[in-house]
Amino acid sequence: MDYQETLTYLYNSAPLFQQVGSAAYKEGLENTYTLDEYFGHPHRRFRTIHIAGTNGKGSCSHTLAAILQSAGYRVGLYTSPHLVDFRERIRINGTPVSQQFVIEFVEKHRHFFEPLHPSFFELTTAMAFLYFAEQAVDIAVIEVGLGGRLDCTNIIQPDLSLITNISFDHVQFLGNTLAQIAGEKAGIIKPHTPVVIGETTPETKPVFLDKALSVDAPIIFAEEEHLLYNASHEANGNYLYQTADYTDLKGELGGLCQEKNTNTLLSALRQLKQTGYRFSETDVRNGFAHVCELTGLQGRWQRLANHPTVICDTGHNVGGIRYIAEQLSRQHYDRLRIVIGMVNDKDIRGVLALLPTDASYYFTQASVKRALPAEEVQKQASAFGLKGNAYPNVKIALKEALAQSGPQDLIFIGGSSFIVADLLATCYTS
Repeated sequence: MDYQETLTYLYNSAPLFQQVGSAAYKEGLENTYTLDEYFGHPHRRFRTIHIAGTNGKGSCSHTLAAILQSAGYRVGLYTSPHLVDFRERIRINGTPVSQQFVIEFVEKHRHFFEPLHPSFFELTTAMAFLYFAEQAVDIAVIEVGLGGRLDCTNIIQPDLSLITNISFDHVQFLGNTLAQIAGEKAGIIKPHTPVVIGETTPETKPVFLDKALSVDAPIIFAEEEHLLYNASHEANGNYLYQTADYTDLKGELGGLCQEKNTNTLLSALRQLKQTGYRFSETDVRNGFAHVCELTGLQGRWQRLANHPTVICDTGHNVGGIRYIAEQLSRQHYDRLRIVIGMVNDKDIRGVLALLPTDASYYFTQASVKRALPAEEVQKQASAFGLKGNAYPNVKIALKEALAQSGPQDLIFIGGSSFIVADLLATCYTS
C-alpha cells in the first residue's frame, strides 16, 4: 500500500472519531496496554509532559514544544485532531512523521493489531510512542485525546501534568456536570508528580484538590500565582505580555484565549525548571514568538488574507466560541461575514446564542459524517436572529463571502475544527 492507501485502510479498519463520533470511542485501556506491551513499552524511553483540558490543549502543547526545542531538546509532539494531513498528529521538532513510517507501521504490525479491533486513536497513540522511541526524542509533549482518566495516552508517567480548563464538551462520555468532567480530566494527575491547573470553577477546584491529595501530587493553580500582569495586542495582532518572569514577552498566537493559556504556561515553565528542565529566557521568547513556524500549529485565530481580512479559528464549543465572539466584537471592519458549520454532537444552541446578530452568515458543512447539514445550522441559527444562506461546502461558502466583501470587511471562518480543516485543505493549501 502507498501512503494514501494506508490512510484509507486505517480510517476504514479503525474508525476515526472526527469522522464518525461516538461510534469510534472505546472506553477503557485494555487495548492500549496490550499494544504497549507488544511494542515493548516505548513511552518509557523518553520523558513526557501530559496536557489535558477542554480548551487550550493544542496551544499550550505547541508552545511548550516550541520552547523546549528552542532550548536544544529533541521534542516529540502528539496532538489531535489533524487539520489537513494525518501526519500533523505526530511531529519531532516540528517535522511530521514520515509517510514511510506510517506505511511500514501498518504493514509490519497489522497481523497483531487487526484481531484487537483497536480504535483509531488507540492505534495512532501506539504509533506515536513507537516513533518517538525509535527516533530517540528527549521529551514528548502529549496531548490527551478525550477526557484523561481512560484516555489511551494516560499510560505515561510524565514529569508534569497540565490541565488547562474545564467546560462542557463531549458530555456523552465525560459527564453532564463540570465536576464530573473535571473528575475525568483529573485522571491524568499522577502520584508525586506536579500538576498545573490553568483555570478552575467552584465546582472543579475541589475535584482537583481531592485527586492531587489522594496521590500526593503537588498542585499549582495558575490563577493564584498571577504570573501574567498585563496583555495587549500589537499592531500586527500578536500579543505583548508583561509577566513576573519576562517583560515585553511577544506571543505569536493572537486569540483572546491566549491570555489564559499564557498564564497557565508561565506556571508550567516554573515547574519544569524546578523539575530540572533547562531552558533560557531567550528560549521562552523564541517559543512564544515563533510557535507556528517551529511546530506547524495552524487554526488558532489564524489570519489568512488581508483586504478583506480572512481569519479562521478551530474553537468549537461554548467555552471556545465565547472568546471568539468577544474578539470579533473588538475588531474594526465595514462588514462582518461569518462562514460557519458545526458537528452534530456539540451544544449547537449554546454556540449560536453567543454569535453576533449584526453579521452576514454563510452556513455550511464540513466533509465529515458528523457534520450538521448546512440547512439545519441555518434553521437553528434563525431562532437566534442569525441570517444568511446555506452552502454545500466551505469552499463555495467562502467564495460567495469573498465575492460580496469590500476590502475593509472581515470574514471569519469557524464553528468546528473540521470547517477549518476543509478551509485549509481546499482554499489555502501551501
